[in-house]
Amino acid sequence: MNNYESGKVAEFIARLVFLLKGYTILSKNFKAGRNTNIGEIDFIAKKGNYIVFAEVKKRTSLDLAAYAVAEKQKQRIIRGAQMFLKQKPQYKNCNVRFDVILIAFPFSVKHIKNAWSCEFVNYLRFF
Repeated sequence: MNNYESGKVAEFIARLVFLLKGYTILSKNFKAGRNTNIGEIDFIAKKGNYIVFAEVKKRTSLDLAAYAVAEKQKQRIIRGAQMFLKQKPQYKNCNVRFDVILIAFPFSVKHIKNAWSCEFVNYLRFF
């Protein structure tokens, strides 16, 4: 299995973990648009009053995966979250969270809730 294929398998496993935890998957591989400098969000999920923007990181160990989310990537995901919330006004009253799912093969998974935060997401989505 090449890197692309194993990445897709990791994303599938992460979504499955969320489904088993009672989340609903709203979107997978969300892209805000072409040439927008907004990165792809691996998937977006909802549980209760939370909208979760999830990033999946697959490496040879969970420790390596934990350090794989760069600050620049976080900012792109935040901008993508803002775009999603502008496009989906039905979620305007939901709380927003950014989670990371770490995956190491053959099979280790760790879900980090609220891996980073952005106080301005709720404010900026209304503009």
